[in-house]
Amino acid sequence: MEALGKHILVEYYNCEKDKLDDVTLIEESMVKAAREAGATVINSTSHHFSPWGVSCVVVIQESHLSIHTWPEYKFASVDLYTCGDTVDPWVGFKCLSRALGAGSFSAVELKRGLRQLLPQPNESGLDPNTKNDETPPTPKVKRNTWFQELDQGIGAGVSVKTVKRLFKGLSDFQTVEIYETESGATC
Repeated sequence: MEALGKHILVEYYNCEKDKLDDVTLIEESMVKAAREAGATVINSTSHHFSPWGVSCVVVIQESHLSIHTWPEYKFASVDLYTCGDTVDPWVGFKCLSRALGAGSFSAVELKRGLRQLLPQPNESGLDPNTKNDETPPTPKVKRNTWFQELDQGIGAGVSVKTVKRLFKGLSDFQTVEIYETESGATC
């Protein structure tokens, strides 16, 4: 595994309004998504807001899943964060898409804890099998990241490995970022 975890940020659009306001259905769907993804569920908690909307967090042995719904917009925002190789958050993503009756989605996957940037236990003085209060040294390596975005609404996906950000600014309509990629191109 190249990273300690996968973090998928999802926006579901055109969902079934009644499902988004059903706290029991949301919590059951979140727990089911975690289990189908191969996660070990530790606990879950939900809250229904007035007049509408639900938030739910499912704590799993491998990290967490969370959701917040806006029934009035037929919209849900979901966070699927899993650690290790045994859980596939994309399976949970598909399960939730079906459960919410999502018409479309936008999803971004981030790799968390890139292994090449982390000191090895023998380098940091930490033994993963014992408790140690020492803080490992900060890596002196610049982060090379993969940026991946999928957008079903426009039927497109982008995936590039970035080396460094060259520019970040605001236009009249959006945030603009320009990156150098591993191949030397800019995007």
